[in-house]
Amino acid sequence: MSTASTPGRPSPIEASAESQPGSSKVQRWASFVFTALTILFMLFDAFGKFAKPVQVVDAFTRLGIPISLSTSIGLLLVACTVLYAIPRTAVLGAVLMTGYLGGAVAIHMRAASTSFETVFPVIFGVLAWAGVYLRVCGLRRVFPVIR
Repeated sequence: MSTASTPGRPSPIEASAESQPGSSKVQRWASFVFTALTILFMLFDAFGKFAKPVQVVDAFTRLGIPISLSTSIGLLLVACTVLYAIPRTAVLGAVLMTGYLGGAVAIHMRAASTSFETVFPVIFGVLAWAGVYLRVCGLRRVFPVIR
């Protein structure tokens, strides 16, 4: 299979969000903002798992998670976030992050946490996927928005 492009049309490998028709400056900025917010929040959350402030220890106790797992959970979160931040592995990172956030939702539901605590991971999952969807043109081809 050749990756050569025809005149006036980029090859699939060369096609990026910048060269795609329908990829506006607003779309690129929105992608950047959604991705940056997701990465910053996930790294902040991972830092909390390493630093173990009182709030994290209390949350682990309330949710029935041994505090000894804090570092392992933090490392898992950092790995998912790094994969999400790298453009070539962004979709894999988003899939893994979705699993991580789904586990958070399940734990909060089992512990009968407040609605906000239960829905908050879902909000970040949507934000993470919005960032990937807007920056990975191949994902937009697989899941097009029909107008």
